[in-house]
Amino acid sequence: MIDSPPHTIVISIIGNLDALLIEEVRSEISRIFGFPTEMTPLLGDVDFAFDTFRDQYHSTIILEKLADLAPPHAVKVLAITKVDLFIPVLTYVYGEAQLGGKSCIVSTYRLNEGLPLISSHENFYQRLSKEAIHEIGHTFNLRHCRDRSCIMHYCRTIEDVDKKSNQLCRYCRVLLDDELKKMKI
Repeated sequence: MIDSPPHTIVISIIGNLDALLIEEVRSEISRIFGFPTEMTPLLGDVDFAFDTFRDQYHSTIILEKLADLAPPHAVKVLAITKVDLFIPVLTYVYGEAQLGGKSCIVSTYRLNEGLPLISSHENFYQRLSKEAIHEIGHTFNLRHCRDRSCIMHYCRTIEDVDKKSNQLCRYCRVLLDDELKKMKI
């Protein structure tokens, strides 16, 4: 058995997703947060969070289960799924996170919106990476940023996701560095 590094960001895939896509996302997560990543299946499905009235999955319920299942060496846990997520006050969400907590989730369900069938891989990858980093940022206590180019900027539409960069602004980078120092890792 291979031992895990003492502090990792665990990525848990729920369902079947393209392995190359996930490797690209893993690379971006490590680039921004500086932690190694590992793939660990934590949930086989999210049927327990299905809301029959909305025909969607309640992401907050999934986050609670993920936090309970997080391995001890996990600094944070990111789940990636294909299902359509919601929180009660919004029609849908691209993802959700426990602010300052352990877990977050991102869905690919709406991230291919408006993409042409041909040569859409790069745009889809960028969208997924941005949303994954954004949600992990919330687990490190980063809030929504006013800077429209910052990866922590709140996105109401897929166009907003496309417009923001794949970087933290200077202010959010300082906040992240402060959070990492507090963790003493």
